[in-house]
Amino acid sequence: MSQEFKNHDMTMMFAIHDALRRELERIARITARVDEDPRHVLSTAVGWELFKKFLTIHHTSEDITVWPVMQQALAGRPAELALLDAMEAEHAVIDPLLADIDAALADRDSGLERLGGLTDTLHTKLSGHLDHEEGEALKLMDITMTKEEWAAFSTEQRTRVGEDARRYLPWLLDDMAAAKLTGFLANMPEPLRTAYETEWRAAYEELDIWGARTGSTAR
Repeated sequence: MSQEFKNHDMTMMFAIHDALRRELERIARITARVDEDPRHVLSTAVGWELFKKFLTIHHTSEDITVWPVMQQALAGRPAELALLDAMEAEHAVIDPLLADIDAALADRDSGLERLGGLTDTLHTKLSGHLDHEEGEALKLMDITMTKEEWAAFSTEQRTRVGEDARRYLPWLLDDMAAAKLTGFLANMPEPLRTAYETEWRAAYEELDIWGARTGSTAR
């Protein structure tokens, strides 16, 4: 991403977005399989639970600490407010799809027929939202939010992740290109980096979160 941000470090934001895109591709490959019922694969995969959990944490943190703050700061600026409304509307479409997919996974009768369409919609809507946010909203966040407000957003996400950090960090960095990973780890606090390198990464790899590896997506 070639954008430059003057006020806030967006590294984590892009890492989260890339992780979500990676998992969308894995979900798409699973639902395209013909050798096994994708309902069984998804419903038993740790990867599906982690994807739902971390997507929900990310969106909820934005809904609580980003959009309301920006709406107040941008009062009287209809173009910018329309963008924020669009961000919230996109969340409102995406988040219920997770429950719809879970319902299809549990439906023994017609779930399989509905699953492909639902996961395709999730892929389209979430990918479009991530692109829209990166293309327009991040720049607006950068010039609108104070350092304290940006820190509050980071704290909200970190608090919601909580003890799941041991899974969240390896999940975030899963399949990240080597050069990018090196730079990311170099800027990480030493205790987190050590925990990741000595314990968390190996434990995460043992989970094999999608059952059988679904292929590398490193960029």
